[in-house]
Amino acid sequence: MADSIAVIVGVGPGLGASLVHRCAGEGMTVVAAARNAEDRTELQDGANAGQVRLHNCDVTSADSVARLFAFVDTLGVPELVVFNAGAFRRATVLQTDPADFERCWRVGCLGGLHTAQAAGQRMSTAGRGTILFTGATASLRGGAGFSSLASPKFALRALAQSLARELGPEGVHVAHVIIDGQIRSEGHEELLRERGPDSLLEPNEIAGNYLALHHQHPSAWTFELDLRPWVERF
Repeated sequence: MADSIAVIVGVGPGLGASLVHRCAGEGMTVVAAARNAEDRTELQDGANAGQVRLHNCDVTSADSVARLFAFVDTLGVPELVVFNAGAFRRATVLQTDPADFERCWRVGCLGGLHTAQAAGQRMSTAGRGTILFTGATASLRGGAGFSSLASPKFALRALAQSLARELGPEGVHVAHVIIDGQIRSEGHEELLRERGPDSLLEPNEIAGNYLALHHQHPSAWTFELDLRPWVERF
């Protein structure tokens, strides 16, 4: 897999960073895309630094996503594309600013469409590849105060379902991952002491599951995978 290319769209300090490191650790060339990728230079540190390329991308802009994949084209056809972008502003439905709601939808759903179109066109032509979408508990349930997260996540899941049915016959594996719980990040030490060591999802373990999906044989593809700590109620 030394010549494989992975594109991680929506790279933050948690899951996005872990996906970059895990893919690079498998010998893949990784394009790490974020709105302000210059703030993520730490991703190019360490043993796999030479395999990571940073690229600015605003997923709400079709032109910006097109520029990202034009850069990917200079490297080759991507084997794995992960859409991990999202936005959220907590508020009740009655208090939600429509502009905030629209922004969250543009990042979390429209950005998924832009990414799916760019990746899917290339992969269907090549007859291979994996496209993964990061979902959440809110993909299945609209909680109080979470409408601006649940609405785009519901829609992203539907987009993934349609894409899987359309691209599966073309040799492209599409999957949706529901992250049911809080992902561990810096500053969660006290929370871990209160709830226990397994109360938060470890981002590196989530990333390992994403790669397991990528490696699945076509005779046994998973469309939807849900991940949660064993202590999480469901």
